[in-house]
Amino acid sequence: DETVRLIEQDGGQAMACPADVTDRQAIAEIVETITDRFGAVDLLVNNAGIVSPLGPLWENDPDEWWRSMEINLRSVLLCNSAVLPGMVARRRGRVINIASGAGRAAVPYATAYVTAKTAMIRLTENLAAETKEHNIAIFAVDPGSVRTAMSEYLLESEPGQRWVPWFRAVFDEGRNVPAERSAQLVLRLAKGDADALSGCFLGVRDDLDALIAHSEEIARTDGYTLRLQIPL
Repeated sequence: DETVRLIEQDGGQAMACPADVTDRQAIAEIVETITDRFGAVDLLVNNAGIVSPLGPLWENDPDEWWRSMEINLRSVLLCNSAVLPGMVARRRGRVINIASGAGRAAVPYATAYVTAKTAMIRLTENLAAETKEHNIAIFAVDPGSVRTAMSEYLLESEPGQRWVPWFRAVFDEGRNVPAERSAQLVLRLAKGDADALSGCFLGVRDDLDALIAHSEEIARTDGYTLRLQIPL
């Protein structure tokens, strides 16, 4: 409601539609509601996620672990499945999947989150390849360490302090990212500035203008994608 109010104060139109993003029917109903009110969906930003459970895999509750996968990954599947048919039919649209730097490296004691974010990055790359001929751009984004409810959980909860104690130094040393900076990256992608980089995993600290200038080379070398490096 607060977000709706802020958008409307700036002259925009908005509507809040709370739902369980792991529920296929709920997502379908939301998309129908939105299209009835505002028309076709031209932009989808997948930002739902949780970081729990933490700790060694063998100590995690398997159901809780899989629930994390549903929230972090199934939600992306469902929302894309709901809006992409319309985008393909209209030959326009953009999707921005909010991933994490954790998706490109092992982070001990956060296996569900890391696995889901890695899968999200690869899913983004694959979807970009499938939708290229339909003039759709799809990106995965590393927003950096922003002070969110998820960050507060890592900083203040007992599991967070026990299993990822190093995370506090990110904020203590000023290596965190203001939310506005992450939003600016998303806005540029939403406007179409970087459509030539569709399928790439882009970070908030990347020089987007430089990447756009070298987009052909990046595409030719599979840059900014997940690749297995095998030493010869």
